[in-house]
Amino acid sequence: MSTATMATDQVAGAGPAPTGQTRRPVGRRGVRAAPYLLSLAGSAWLLILFVIPLVSGLIVSLMSGNPEKGFTFTWDWGVYSSIFVNPAVPYATFFVRSLVYGGAATLITIIVGYPMAYFIAFRVSPRWKNALLFLVLLSFLVSFVIRIDMWAFILADQGPLLTILRDLHLASKDFHILGTSAAVIGGDAYNDLAFMVLPIYVALEKIEPRFLEAAGDLYGSPRTVFSRVVLPLSRSGIFAGVLLVFIDTVGDPVDASLLGGTNTYTIGQAIQDAYLTNQQYNVAAALSTVLMILLGIILFVYARIAGTENIENLV
Repeated sequence: MSTATMATDQVAGAGPAPTGQTRRPVGRRGVRAAPYLLSLAGSAWLLILFVIPLVSGLIVSLMSGNPEKGFTFTWDWGVYSSIFVNPAVPYATFFVRSLVYGGAATLITIIVGYPMAYFIAFRVSPRWKNALLFLVLLSFLVSFVIRIDMWAFILADQGPLLTILRDLHLASKDFHILGTSAAVIGGDAYNDLAFMVLPIYVALEKIEPRFLEAAGDLYGSPRTVFSRVVLPLSRSGIFAGVLLVFIDTVGDPVDASLLGGTNTYTIGQAIQDAYLTNQQYNVAAALSTVLMILLGIILFVYARIAGTENIENLV
């Protein structure tokens, strides 16, 4: 081996070490530290925008006082028991109602969104896919509140939908949609439909076409191919869509405020009123903390049943 070659190998860390010295692999320490360095930005993001607000909310919920005299930290856990035993404000009913609304809206988005994603992924020419995906996201170009307000206009008693139904004698004069649970659930599903369509579309796009061809070659009917191949391989998209839609709809106060009535009051509205209207900051913080815990338990059980590897497959 020539002198030049030995020098090159020593610099690269691949050649023999000089006599009497222990060769240390070049860059080994940097390689070990790389994952930690790469996670710094994400960890800082979670710490500042998730952990600190969560802990702050818990601290505020344990304070006592009022806006005039100020709040002091008293370790008063009684606010949590008062949430569920106060007969004047049935917070437990609001929690249950919000979870039911969120679950119903999530189910509707699956029923409507899956065929849309399937059509775009398998039935549309590649040159039209981007245009259709843009149409799915088109509503996001309009303000969230304006979208809900326009939805309220459509569902109003004198709006175009009920007017047409009454002209066709499909609805009575006393029939109305606005102010009902159906209006709130429909508004939730309408606003979050894209959050279900896009993850499912990404999962369907990852399915190898040869799998479908192989299933067809094995004389699988279209229904069998869908139930035995397409649906199981697209579970990751459904899993991600359920997380996005359910979490967003359970705590949303806007749809219930603009589309609902007195019988559709949700926990999102209760938190908003406690904080902004009544200035009961400790109550609002306690309700938010309980909602977070409930969602955490539900999602943990859901993840255990569905399998978190579905998310990894989607990524």
